[in-house]
Amino acid sequence: MKKKLIKPRTLKGFRDYLPNRMIVRERLIDTAREVYRSFGFAPIDTPAMEYSEILLGNGSDETDKQMFRFEDNGKRDVSLRFDLTIPFARFAAEHLNEVGTPFKRYHVGPVWRAEKPQAGRYREFVQCDFDTIGTVSNAADIETLFVIHDLFVELGFSNFTIRVNNRKVLNGLLDSLNLRDRSTEILRSLDKLTKIQAAGVKKELTESVGLSDNQAEKILSLISAEGTTDEILTQLDGLLTESDEGAQGVTDLRELFATCEVSGIPTERVELDVSIARGLNYYTGTIYETFLNDLPGIGSVCSGGRYDNLASLFTSQALPGVGASLGLDRLLAAMDELELLPSQSTTAVVLVTCFDRNHQADYLRIARQLRAAGLPTEVFPDAKNLGKQLGYASNKGFRVALIAGDNEFESGSWQIKDLAKGEQQTVSEYELICQVRELLEE
Repeated sequence: MKKKLIKPRTLKGFRDYLPNRMIVRERLIDTAREVYRSFGFAPIDTPAMEYSEILLGNGSDETDKQMFRFEDNGKRDVSLRFDLTIPFARFAAEHLNEVGTPFKRYHVGPVWRAEKPQAGRYREFVQCDFDTIGTVSNAADIETLFVIHDLFVELGFSNFTIRVNNRKVLNGLLDSLNLRDRSTEILRSLDKLTKIQAAGVKKELTESVGLSDNQAEKILSLISAEGTTDEILTQLDGLLTESDEGAQGVTDLRELFATCEVSGIPTERVELDVSIARGLNYYTGTIYETFLNDLPGIGSVCSGGRYDNLASLFTSQALPGVGASLGLDRLLAAMDELELLPSQSTTAVVLVTCFDRNHQADYLRIARQLRAAGLPTEVFPDAKNLGKQLGYASNKGFRVALIAGDNEFESGSWQIKDLAKGEQQTVSEYELICQVRELLEE
Protein backbone atom coordinates (compact mmCIF):
# COMPACT_ATOMS: atom_id res chain seq x y z
CA MET A 1 0.00 0.00 0.00
CA LYS A 2 1.39 3.35 -1.02
CA LYS A 3 2.16 5.60 1.91
CA LYS A 4 0.01 8.72 2.04
CA LEU A 5 2.18 11.83 2.14
CA ILE A 6 1.31 14.64 4.52
CA LYS A 7 1.14 18.01 2.83
CA PRO A 8 3.83 20.25 4.36
CA ARG A 9 2.15 23.47 5.53
CA THR A 10 2.15 25.93 8.41
CA LEU A 11 -0.78 27.15 10.48
CA LYS A 12 -2.34 30.49 9.54
CA GLY A 13 -0.54 33.28 11.38
CA PHE A 14 2.61 31.20 11.87
CA ARG A 15 5.65 31.12 9.64
CA ASP A 16 8.98 29.47 8.90
CA TYR A 17 12.17 31.52 8.72
CA LEU A 18 14.68 30.69 5.98
CA PRO A 19 18.39 31.28 6.67
CA ASN A 20 18.53 34.71 4.96
CA ARG A 21 15.82 36.01 7.32
CA MET A 22 16.91 34.05 10.38
CA ILE A 23 20.47 35.39 10.14
CA VAL A 24 19.15 38.97 10.26
CA ARG A 25 16.70 38.03 13.02
CA GLU A 26 19.47 36.66 15.20
CA ARG A 27 21.64 39.68 14.44
CA LEU A 28 18.86 42.00 15.65
CA ILE A 29 18.43 39.92 18.81
CA ASP A 30 22.18 39.97 19.46
CA THR A 31 22.22 43.75 19.05
CA ALA A 32 19.29 44.14 21.44
CA ARG A 33 21.05 41.98 24.02
CA GLU A 34 24.24 44.02 23.73
CA VAL A 35 22.37 47.31 24.20
CA TYR A 36 20.38 45.99 27.14
CA ARG A 37 23.51 44.67 28.81
CA SER A 38 25.27 48.01 28.32
CA PHE A 39 22.65 49.54 30.64
CA GLY A 40 23.05 46.80 33.25
CA PHE A 41 20.04 44.62 32.42
CA ALA A 42 20.43 40.91 33.28
CA PRO A 43 18.88 38.00 31.34
CA ILE A 44 16.04 35.82 32.64
CA ASP A 45 13.69 33.24 31.14
CA THR A 46 10.17 32.10 32.06
CA PRO A 47 7.94 29.23 30.83
CA ALA A 48 6.02 29.67 27.60
CA MET A 49 2.92 28.38 29.38
CA GLU A 50 1.37 29.78 32.56
CA TYR A 51 -1.72 29.08 34.63
CA SER A 52 -4.50 31.02 32.92
CA GLU A 53 -5.31 32.93 36.09
CA ILE A 54 -1.82 34.46 35.96
CA LEU A 55 -2.50 35.99 32.55
CA LEU A 56 -6.25 36.69 32.49
CA GLY A 57 -7.37 40.24 33.18
CA ASN A 58 -3.87 41.70 33.21
CA GLY A 59 -3.70 42.94 29.65
CA SER A 60 -7.03 44.00 28.17
CA ASP A 61 -10.32 42.40 27.18
CA GLU A 62 -8.83 42.05 23.71
CA THR A 63 -5.73 40.17 24.82
CA ASP A 64 -7.87 37.89 26.99
CA LYS A 65 -9.84 36.93 23.87
CA GLN A 66 -6.63 36.38 21.91
CA MET A 67 -4.97 33.99 24.36
CA PHE A 68 -4.27 30.40 23.33
CA ARG A 69 -6.04 28.82 26.33
CA PHE A 70 -6.69 25.13 26.87
CA GLU A 71 -6.82 22.29 29.39
CA ASP A 72 -3.66 20.19 29.54
CA ASN A 73 -3.39 16.46 30.26
CA GLY A 74 -3.39 17.23 33.98
CA LYS A 75 -6.76 18.98 33.62
CA ARG A 76 -5.13 22.33 34.45
CA ASP A 77 -6.44 25.57 32.93
CA VAL A 78 -3.35 26.89 31.13
CA SER A 79 -2.50 29.47 28.47
CA LEU A 80 0.42 30.43 26.28
CA ARG A 81 1.84 33.81 27.32
CA PHE A 82 0.66 36.74 25.17
CA ASP A 83 3.54 38.99 26.26
CA LEU A 84 6.64 38.82 28.48
CA THR A 85 5.66 41.53 30.96
CA ILE A 86 2.99 39.72 32.96
CA PRO A 87 5.12 36.57 33.34
CA PHE A 88 7.88 38.90 34.54
CA ALA A 89 5.55 40.33 37.21
CA ARG A 90 4.85 36.78 38.40
CA PHE A 91 8.58 35.99 38.25
CA ALA A 92 9.50 39.09 40.27
CA ALA A 93 6.91 38.33 42.96
CA GLU A 94 8.08 34.71 43.17
CA HIS A 95 11.83 35.39 43.21
CA LEU A 96 11.94 38.79 44.90
CA ASN A 97 14.18 37.66 47.77
CA GLU A 98 16.68 36.17 45.31
CA VAL A 99 16.96 39.07 42.83
CA GLY A 100 16.36 42.06 45.15
CA THR A 101 15.26 45.50 43.99
CA PRO A 102 15.69 47.52 41.95
CA PHE A 103 15.98 44.66 39.46
CA LYS A 104 16.77 45.22 35.78
CA ARG A 105 16.04 42.35 33.44
CA TYR A 106 15.84 41.59 29.74
CA HIS A 107 14.04 38.66 28.18
CA VAL A 108 13.96 37.46 24.58
CA GLY A 109 11.32 34.87 23.74
CA PRO A 110 8.26 33.91 21.69
CA VAL A 111 4.71 34.94 22.61
CA TRP A 112 1.36 33.94 21.13
CA ARG A 113 -1.80 35.87 20.29
CA ALA A 114 -4.76 34.49 18.32
CA GLU A 115 -5.32 37.75 16.47
CA LYS A 116 -6.02 38.33 12.79
CA PRO A 117 -2.74 37.98 10.84
CA GLN A 118 -1.66 40.97 8.78
CA ALA A 119 1.52 42.56 7.45
CA GLY A 120 4.18 42.37 10.13
CA ARG A 121 1.79 40.75 12.62
CA TYR A 122 1.71 37.02 13.30
CA ARG A 123 0.12 34.76 15.91
CA GLU A 124 3.54 33.66 17.09
CA PHE A 125 6.23 36.30 17.36
CA VAL A 126 9.34 37.13 19.35
CA GLN A 127 9.57 39.98 21.81
CA CYS A 128 12.79 41.48 23.14
CA ASP A 129 11.82 43.03 26.48
CA PHE A 130 13.70 45.01 29.08
CA ASP A 131 12.31 46.23 32.41
CA THR A 132 13.33 47.88 35.65
CA ILE A 133 11.24 46.81 38.63
CA GLY A 134 11.20 48.02 42.22
CA THR A 135 11.43 51.79 41.73
CA VAL A 136 9.04 54.68 41.04
CA SER A 137 11.87 57.04 40.11
CA ASN A 138 11.33 58.99 36.90
CA ALA A 139 15.02 58.32 36.20
CA ALA A 140 14.06 54.74 35.31
CA ASP A 141 11.41 56.02 32.90
CA ILE A 142 13.87 58.38 31.25
CA GLU A 143 16.50 55.64 31.01
CA THR A 144 13.91 53.42 29.29
CA LEU A 145 13.66 56.03 26.54
CA PHE A 146 17.46 56.17 26.34
CA VAL A 147 17.57 52.39 25.85
CA ILE A 148 15.01 52.55 23.04
CA HIS A 149 16.91 55.37 21.36
CA ASP A 150 20.31 53.66 21.58
CA LEU A 151 18.81 50.35 20.47
CA PHE A 152 17.53 51.78 17.19
CA VAL A 153 20.76 53.64 16.55
CA GLU A 154 22.71 50.39 17.03
CA LEU A 155 20.25 48.60 14.76
CA GLY A 156 21.26 51.05 12.04
CA PHE A 157 18.29 53.44 12.03
CA SER A 158 18.48 57.22 12.17
CA ASN A 159 15.07 58.32 10.89
CA PHE A 160 12.80 57.19 13.72
CA THR A 161 10.59 58.85 16.32
CA ILE A 162 9.84 57.80 19.88
CA ARG A 163 6.41 59.14 20.76
CA VAL A 164 5.95 59.69 24.47
CA ASN A 165 2.96 60.31 26.71
CA ASN A 166 2.08 59.76 30.36
CA ARG A 167 -1.02 57.88 31.47
CA LYS A 168 -1.21 60.04 34.61
CA VAL A 169 -2.27 62.88 32.32
CA LEU A 170 -5.30 61.03 30.95
CA ASN A 171 -6.04 59.34 34.28
CA GLY A 172 -6.04 62.74 35.97
CA LEU A 173 -8.56 64.10 33.49
CA LEU A 174 -10.75 61.01 33.86
CA ASP A 175 -10.69 61.47 37.64
CA SER A 176 -11.77 65.11 37.34
CA LEU A 177 -14.63 63.97 35.06
CA ASN A 178 -15.57 61.07 37.38
CA LEU A 179 -14.83 58.60 34.58
CA ARG A 180 -11.98 56.54 36.05
CA ASP A 181 -14.22 53.46 36.29
CA ARG A 182 -14.72 53.59 32.51
CA SER A 183 -11.04 53.93 31.62
CA THR A 184 -10.87 50.55 29.89
CA GLU A 185 -13.65 51.38 27.41
CA ILE A 186 -12.32 54.91 26.91
CA LEU A 187 -8.80 53.64 26.23
CA ARG A 188 -10.12 51.15 23.72
CA SER A 189 -11.85 53.97 21.85
CA LEU A 190 -8.81 56.28 21.99
CA ASP A 191 -6.60 53.55 20.52
CA LYS A 192 -8.74 53.79 17.35
CA LEU A 193 -7.93 57.48 16.82
CA THR A 194 -5.70 56.93 13.79
CA LYS A 195 -8.28 54.63 12.19
CA ILE A 196 -11.57 56.47 12.76
CA GLN A 197 -10.29 60.02 13.48
CA ALA A 198 -11.50 62.36 16.23
CA ALA A 199 -15.12 62.50 15.00
CA GLY A 200 -15.34 58.71 15.02
CA VAL A 201 -13.81 58.50 18.49
CA LYS A 202 -16.24 61.11 19.84
CA LYS A 203 -19.17 59.19 18.37
CA GLU A 204 -17.96 55.97 19.97
CA LEU A 205 -17.34 57.66 23.33
CA THR A 206 -20.84 59.13 23.44
CA GLU A 207 -22.87 56.36 21.82
CA SER A 208 -21.02 53.22 22.94
CA VAL A 209 -19.25 54.25 26.16
CA GLY A 210 -22.03 56.58 27.32
CA LEU A 211 -20.10 59.81 27.87
CA SER A 212 -21.73 63.20 27.62
CA ASP A 213 -20.76 65.53 24.79
CA ASN A 214 -18.90 67.72 27.28
CA GLN A 215 -16.92 64.79 28.71
CA ALA A 216 -16.02 63.50 25.24
CA GLU A 217 -14.96 66.96 24.08
CA LYS A 218 -12.67 67.47 27.10
CA ILE A 219 -10.99 64.12 26.49
CA LEU A 220 -10.55 64.92 22.80
CA SER A 221 -9.19 68.38 23.67
CA LEU A 222 -6.53 66.71 25.78
CA ILE A 223 -5.46 64.09 23.23
CA SER A 224 -5.60 66.63 20.37
CA ALA A 225 -3.24 69.18 21.96
CA GLU A 226 -0.77 70.46 19.34
CA GLY A 227 2.27 72.72 19.14
CA THR A 228 5.79 72.56 20.50
CA THR A 229 6.51 70.36 23.49
CA ASP A 230 6.41 73.36 25.84
CA GLU A 231 3.16 74.61 24.30
CA ILE A 232 1.48 71.23 24.67
CA LEU A 233 2.62 70.89 28.28
CA THR A 234 1.24 74.35 29.02
CA GLN A 235 -2.11 73.35 27.49
CA LEU A 236 -2.13 70.22 29.66
CA ASP A 237 -1.48 72.33 32.76
CA GLY A 238 -4.65 74.28 31.99
CA LEU A 239 -6.72 71.12 31.51
CA LEU A 240 -5.49 69.41 34.68
CA THR A 241 -5.77 72.10 37.34
CA GLU A 242 -8.05 69.86 39.45
CA SER A 243 -5.86 66.75 39.37
CA ASP A 244 -2.67 66.21 41.36
CA GLU A 245 -2.03 62.98 39.41
CA GLY A 246 -2.39 64.73 36.08
CA ALA A 247 -0.08 67.54 37.21
CA GLN A 248 2.52 64.97 38.26
CA GLY A 249 2.31 63.40 34.82
CA VAL A 250 3.07 66.77 33.23
CA THR A 251 5.99 67.30 35.62
CA ASP A 252 7.42 63.88 34.74
CA LEU A 253 7.16 64.66 31.03
CA ARG A 254 8.89 68.02 31.48
CA GLU A 255 11.77 66.32 33.28
CA LEU A 256 12.02 63.65 30.58
CA PHE A 257 12.29 66.15 27.72
CA ALA A 258 14.73 68.36 29.64
CA THR A 259 16.98 65.36 30.36
CA CYS A 260 16.87 64.27 26.72
CA GLU A 261 18.04 67.74 25.70
CA VAL A 262 21.00 67.89 28.09
CA SER A 263 21.94 64.28 27.24
CA GLY A 264 22.22 64.93 23.52
CA ILE A 265 19.21 62.95 22.32
CA PRO A 266 18.21 64.61 19.01
CA THR A 267 14.99 66.54 19.56
CA GLU A 268 13.49 65.26 16.31
CA ARG A 269 13.64 61.70 17.62
CA VAL A 270 11.48 62.27 20.71
CA GLU A 271 7.95 63.63 20.35
CA LEU A 272 5.26 64.36 22.90
CA ASP A 273 2.06 62.75 21.60
CA VAL A 274 -0.84 62.94 24.05
CA SER A 275 -3.01 60.88 21.69
CA ILE A 276 -1.19 57.62 22.42
CA ALA A 277 -2.83 55.75 25.27
CA ARG A 278 -1.48 52.16 25.12
CA GLY A 279 -4.68 50.14 25.56
CA LEU A 280 -3.24 47.60 27.99
CA ASN A 281 -4.78 48.20 31.39
CA TYR A 282 -1.60 47.89 33.42
CA TYR A 283 0.15 51.09 32.27
CA THR A 284 0.11 53.88 34.87
CA GLY A 285 2.79 56.41 33.88
CA THR A 286 5.14 57.19 30.99
CA ILE A 287 4.35 55.29 27.79
CA TYR A 288 6.37 54.91 24.58
CA GLU A 289 5.64 54.11 20.92
CA THR A 290 8.47 53.97 18.36
CA PHE A 291 7.84 54.56 14.66
CA LEU A 292 10.05 54.33 11.58
CA ASN A 293 9.45 57.60 9.74
CA ASP A 294 10.06 55.97 6.37
CA LEU A 295 7.27 53.46 7.03
CA PRO A 296 4.85 54.79 9.67
CA GLY A 297 2.03 52.55 8.45
CA ILE A 298 3.70 49.46 9.88
CA GLY A 299 2.85 50.72 13.37
CA SER A 300 4.96 50.91 16.48
CA VAL A 301 8.03 48.68 16.40
CA CYS A 302 9.01 49.22 20.04
CA SER A 303 6.57 50.15 22.79
CA GLY A 304 6.07 50.01 26.52
CA GLY A 305 5.58 52.07 29.62
CA ARG A 306 5.31 52.27 33.41
CA TYR A 307 3.17 49.77 35.28
CA ASP A 308 3.05 50.44 39.01
CA ASN A 309 0.39 47.92 40.00
CA LEU A 310 1.01 44.93 37.77
CA ALA A 311 2.49 42.62 40.43
CA SER A 312 -0.18 43.44 43.01
CA LEU A 313 -2.06 40.24 42.07
CA PHE A 314 0.95 38.16 43.10
CA THR A 315 2.41 39.95 46.12
CA SER A 316 1.41 42.48 48.77
CA GLN A 317 4.78 44.20 48.34
CA ALA A 318 4.81 47.14 45.96
CA LEU A 319 6.71 46.25 42.78
CA PRO A 320 6.44 49.25 40.45
CA GLY A 321 8.14 48.85 37.12
CA VAL A 322 8.84 50.35 33.73
CA GLY A 323 10.04 48.81 30.48
CA ALA A 324 9.54 48.32 26.76
CA SER A 325 9.50 45.62 24.12
CA LEU A 326 11.09 45.49 20.68
CA GLY A 327 8.62 44.00 18.18
CA LEU A 328 11.20 41.93 16.36
CA ASP A 329 9.02 40.39 13.67
CA ARG A 330 7.22 43.65 12.90
CA LEU A 331 10.61 45.35 12.59
CA LEU A 332 11.76 42.61 10.22
CA ALA A 333 8.64 43.10 8.09
CA ALA A 334 9.36 46.82 7.97
CA MET A 335 12.98 46.26 7.00
CA ASP A 336 11.85 43.87 4.29
CA GLU A 337 9.45 46.46 2.88
CA LEU A 338 12.16 49.13 3.04
CA GLU A 339 14.57 46.73 1.26
CA LEU A 340 17.03 46.89 4.15
CA LEU A 341 17.48 43.13 4.52
CA PRO A 342 20.67 41.65 3.06
CA SER A 343 20.38 38.58 0.85
CA GLN A 344 23.07 36.70 2.75
CA SER A 345 22.06 33.15 3.71
CA THR A 346 25.35 31.97 5.19
CA THR A 347 26.95 32.73 8.52
CA ALA A 348 30.45 32.31 7.05
CA VAL A 349 32.34 34.90 5.03
CA VAL A 350 34.94 32.63 3.43
CA LEU A 351 34.32 29.55 1.26
CA VAL A 352 37.20 27.14 0.74
CA THR A 353 36.46 25.43 -2.57
CA CYS A 354 37.19 21.76 -3.15
CA PHE A 355 39.29 21.85 -6.31
CA ASP A 356 40.90 18.43 -5.83
CA ARG A 357 39.44 15.64 -3.66
CA ASN A 358 42.96 14.43 -2.89
CA HIS A 359 43.67 17.64 -1.00
CA GLN A 360 40.59 17.46 1.26
CA ALA A 361 42.77 17.43 4.40
CA ASP A 362 44.48 20.64 3.26
CA TYR A 363 41.14 22.39 2.68
CA LEU A 364 39.89 21.40 6.12
CA ARG A 365 43.24 22.39 7.69
CA ILE A 366 43.28 25.88 6.18
CA ALA A 367 39.64 26.46 7.10
CA ARG A 368 40.46 25.59 10.69
CA GLN A 369 43.29 28.13 10.68
CA LEU A 370 40.99 30.83 9.29
CA ARG A 371 38.37 30.15 11.98
CA ALA A 372 41.05 30.29 14.66
CA ALA A 373 41.91 33.75 13.31
CA GLY A 374 38.28 34.84 13.75
CA LEU A 375 37.20 34.41 10.11
CA PRO A 376 34.02 32.27 9.79
CA THR A 377 34.80 29.73 7.08
CA GLU A 378 32.97 26.93 5.29
CA VAL A 379 34.52 24.13 3.23
CA PHE A 380 32.66 22.94 0.14
CA PRO A 381 32.32 19.17 0.67
CA ASP A 382 32.48 17.86 -2.90
CA ALA A 383 34.97 18.24 -5.77
CA LYS A 384 32.37 19.60 -8.17
CA ASN A 385 32.86 21.92 -11.12
CA LEU A 386 34.61 25.05 -9.82
CA GLY A 387 32.09 27.31 -11.56
CA LYS A 388 29.24 25.65 -9.66
CA GLN A 389 31.10 26.08 -6.38
CA LEU A 390 31.69 29.78 -7.06
CA GLY A 391 28.03 30.15 -8.05
CA TYR A 392 27.06 28.56 -4.73
CA ALA A 393 29.33 31.02 -2.95
CA SER A 394 27.81 34.05 -4.70
CA ASN A 395 24.22 32.90 -4.15
CA LYS A 396 24.81 32.31 -0.44
CA GLY A 397 26.49 35.68 0.07
CA PHE A 398 30.09 34.66 0.81
CA ARG A 399 32.57 37.50 0.53
CA VAL A 400 35.64 35.48 -0.40
CA ALA A 401 36.41 32.15 -2.09
CA LEU A 402 39.74 30.34 -1.73
CA ILE A 403 41.02 28.09 -4.51
CA ALA A 404 43.99 25.72 -4.57
CA GLY A 405 45.01 22.70 -6.63
CA ASP A 406 48.25 20.78 -7.27
CA ASN A 407 50.09 23.82 -8.63
CA GLU A 408 49.21 26.00 -5.64
CA PHE A 409 50.11 23.33 -3.11
CA GLU A 410 53.46 22.78 -4.84
CA SER A 411 54.24 26.50 -4.64
CA GLY A 412 52.71 26.95 -1.16
CA SER A 413 50.14 29.47 -2.39
CA TRP A 414 46.37 30.10 -2.57
CA GLN A 415 44.14 31.99 -4.96
CA ILE A 416 41.81 34.52 -3.26
CA LYS A 417 38.70 35.53 -5.20
CA ASP A 418 36.77 38.65 -4.18
CA LEU A 419 33.24 37.54 -5.06
CA ALA A 420 31.77 41.04 -5.04
CA LYS A 421 34.36 42.57 -7.39
CA GLY A 422 35.21 39.44 -9.33
CA GLU A 423 38.92 40.10 -8.77
CA GLN A 424 41.42 37.34 -8.03
CA GLN A 425 44.95 37.30 -6.60
CA THR A 426 47.50 34.66 -5.65
CA VAL A 427 49.23 34.87 -2.28
CA SER A 428 51.49 32.64 -0.23
CA GLU A 429 49.88 30.55 2.48
CA TYR A 430 51.93 32.54 5.00
CA GLU A 431 50.17 35.75 3.88
CA LEU A 432 46.73 34.21 3.38
CA ILE A 433 45.01 35.15 6.63
CA CYS A 434 46.29 38.74 6.53
CA GLN A 435 45.24 39.17 2.90
CA VAL A 436 41.77 37.74 3.50
CA ARG A 437 41.28 39.99 6.52
CA GLU A 438 42.39 43.06 4.54
CA LEU A 439 40.02 42.21 1.72
CA LEU A 440 37.10 41.81 4.16
CA GLU A 441 37.83 45.16 5.77
CA GLU A 442 37.69 47.10 2.49
